[in-house]
Amino acid sequence: MVDTHGAGPALRQSSETPARTASGYGMLVLMLVALVVLVFSATQLKVQPWAPWVLIASVLVFTFVSIGFYLLQPNQAVVITLFGDYKGTDRTTGLRWTWPWMTKKKLSVRANNIISERIKVNDLRGNPIEMAAQVVWRVTDSAQALFDVDDYKSFVVVQIEAAVRTIGSRYPYDDFEHQEVTLRGNHDQVGGELRTELIARLRVAGITVDECGFTHLAYAQEIAGAMLRRQQAQAVVAARQTLVEGAVGMVEMALDQLSAKNVVELDDERRAAMVSNLMVVLCGERDTQPIVNAGSLYQ
Repeated sequence: MVDTHGAGPALRQSSETPARTASGYGMLVLMLVALVVLVFSATQLKVQPWAPWVLIASVLVFTFVSIGFYLLQPNQAVVITLFGDYKGTDRTTGLRWTWPWMTKKKLSVRANNIISERIKVNDLRGNPIEMAAQVVWRVTDSAQALFDVDDYKSFVVVQIEAAVRTIGSRYPYDDFEHQEVTLRGNHDQVGGELRTELIARLRVAGITVDECGFTHLAYAQEIAGAMLRRQQAQAVVAARQTLVEGAVGMVEMALDQLSAKNVVELDDERRAAMVSNLMVVLCGERDTQPIVNAGSLYQ
């Protein structure tokens, strides 16, 4: 296939097809029969004139049949080629047989688990962070895995690193106000996007991703201390804000109930003093010590 844009030959995508192979058990019986004939003809070499010809034929049959055997376990496949031409893939388990001149290459279609190396990535806000991912992948198309990429296992490792970098730069590491999607606060969503990204990247190699997620996610060491202090400051501010909002509500409720039940008549100055005292009591970090005022507010 030629590229119509003039960039040269384009990559031809392979596709897995079933191979024409035979069960090895029938051929095993034929090989045993050839072995029996071989032994019998060897004992008749000095007696019968036909014995040498039968011996040669049985040796050829025994050798021809024995070379074509191969064994497949569950979740294994064998790719069969003839002088470099792809002839199909056999996934039938057990003892199998094909023509001796066919080249056979086994590969596993079982699930593989890989944990990537920790890599340094700049998040959406430019902060350097460290990330590592755990990916469960498997081969779905043996022809693509062997013929469309040079080394599909190395290809998986490289594409995992590239996908982690892409996802890591797409979101900020953290957002204390929870107004946007973050790497730390939205594991399921970000992990789903990482899986989608990996499936798209590995499709060319006939590989799919069953599961993935982050095994390590943290600020880089050079800014970890500063970001920790920033998070602590943001937490203190948020806690103070919540505390003040609650205290204001309680003061408002107290003043409304005092006025509604005519417990005490408060002018503006007394109201301000009560508000000040209540805010100190409610917002203070230490236990308050009550003071009994025997006089009036103006003394």
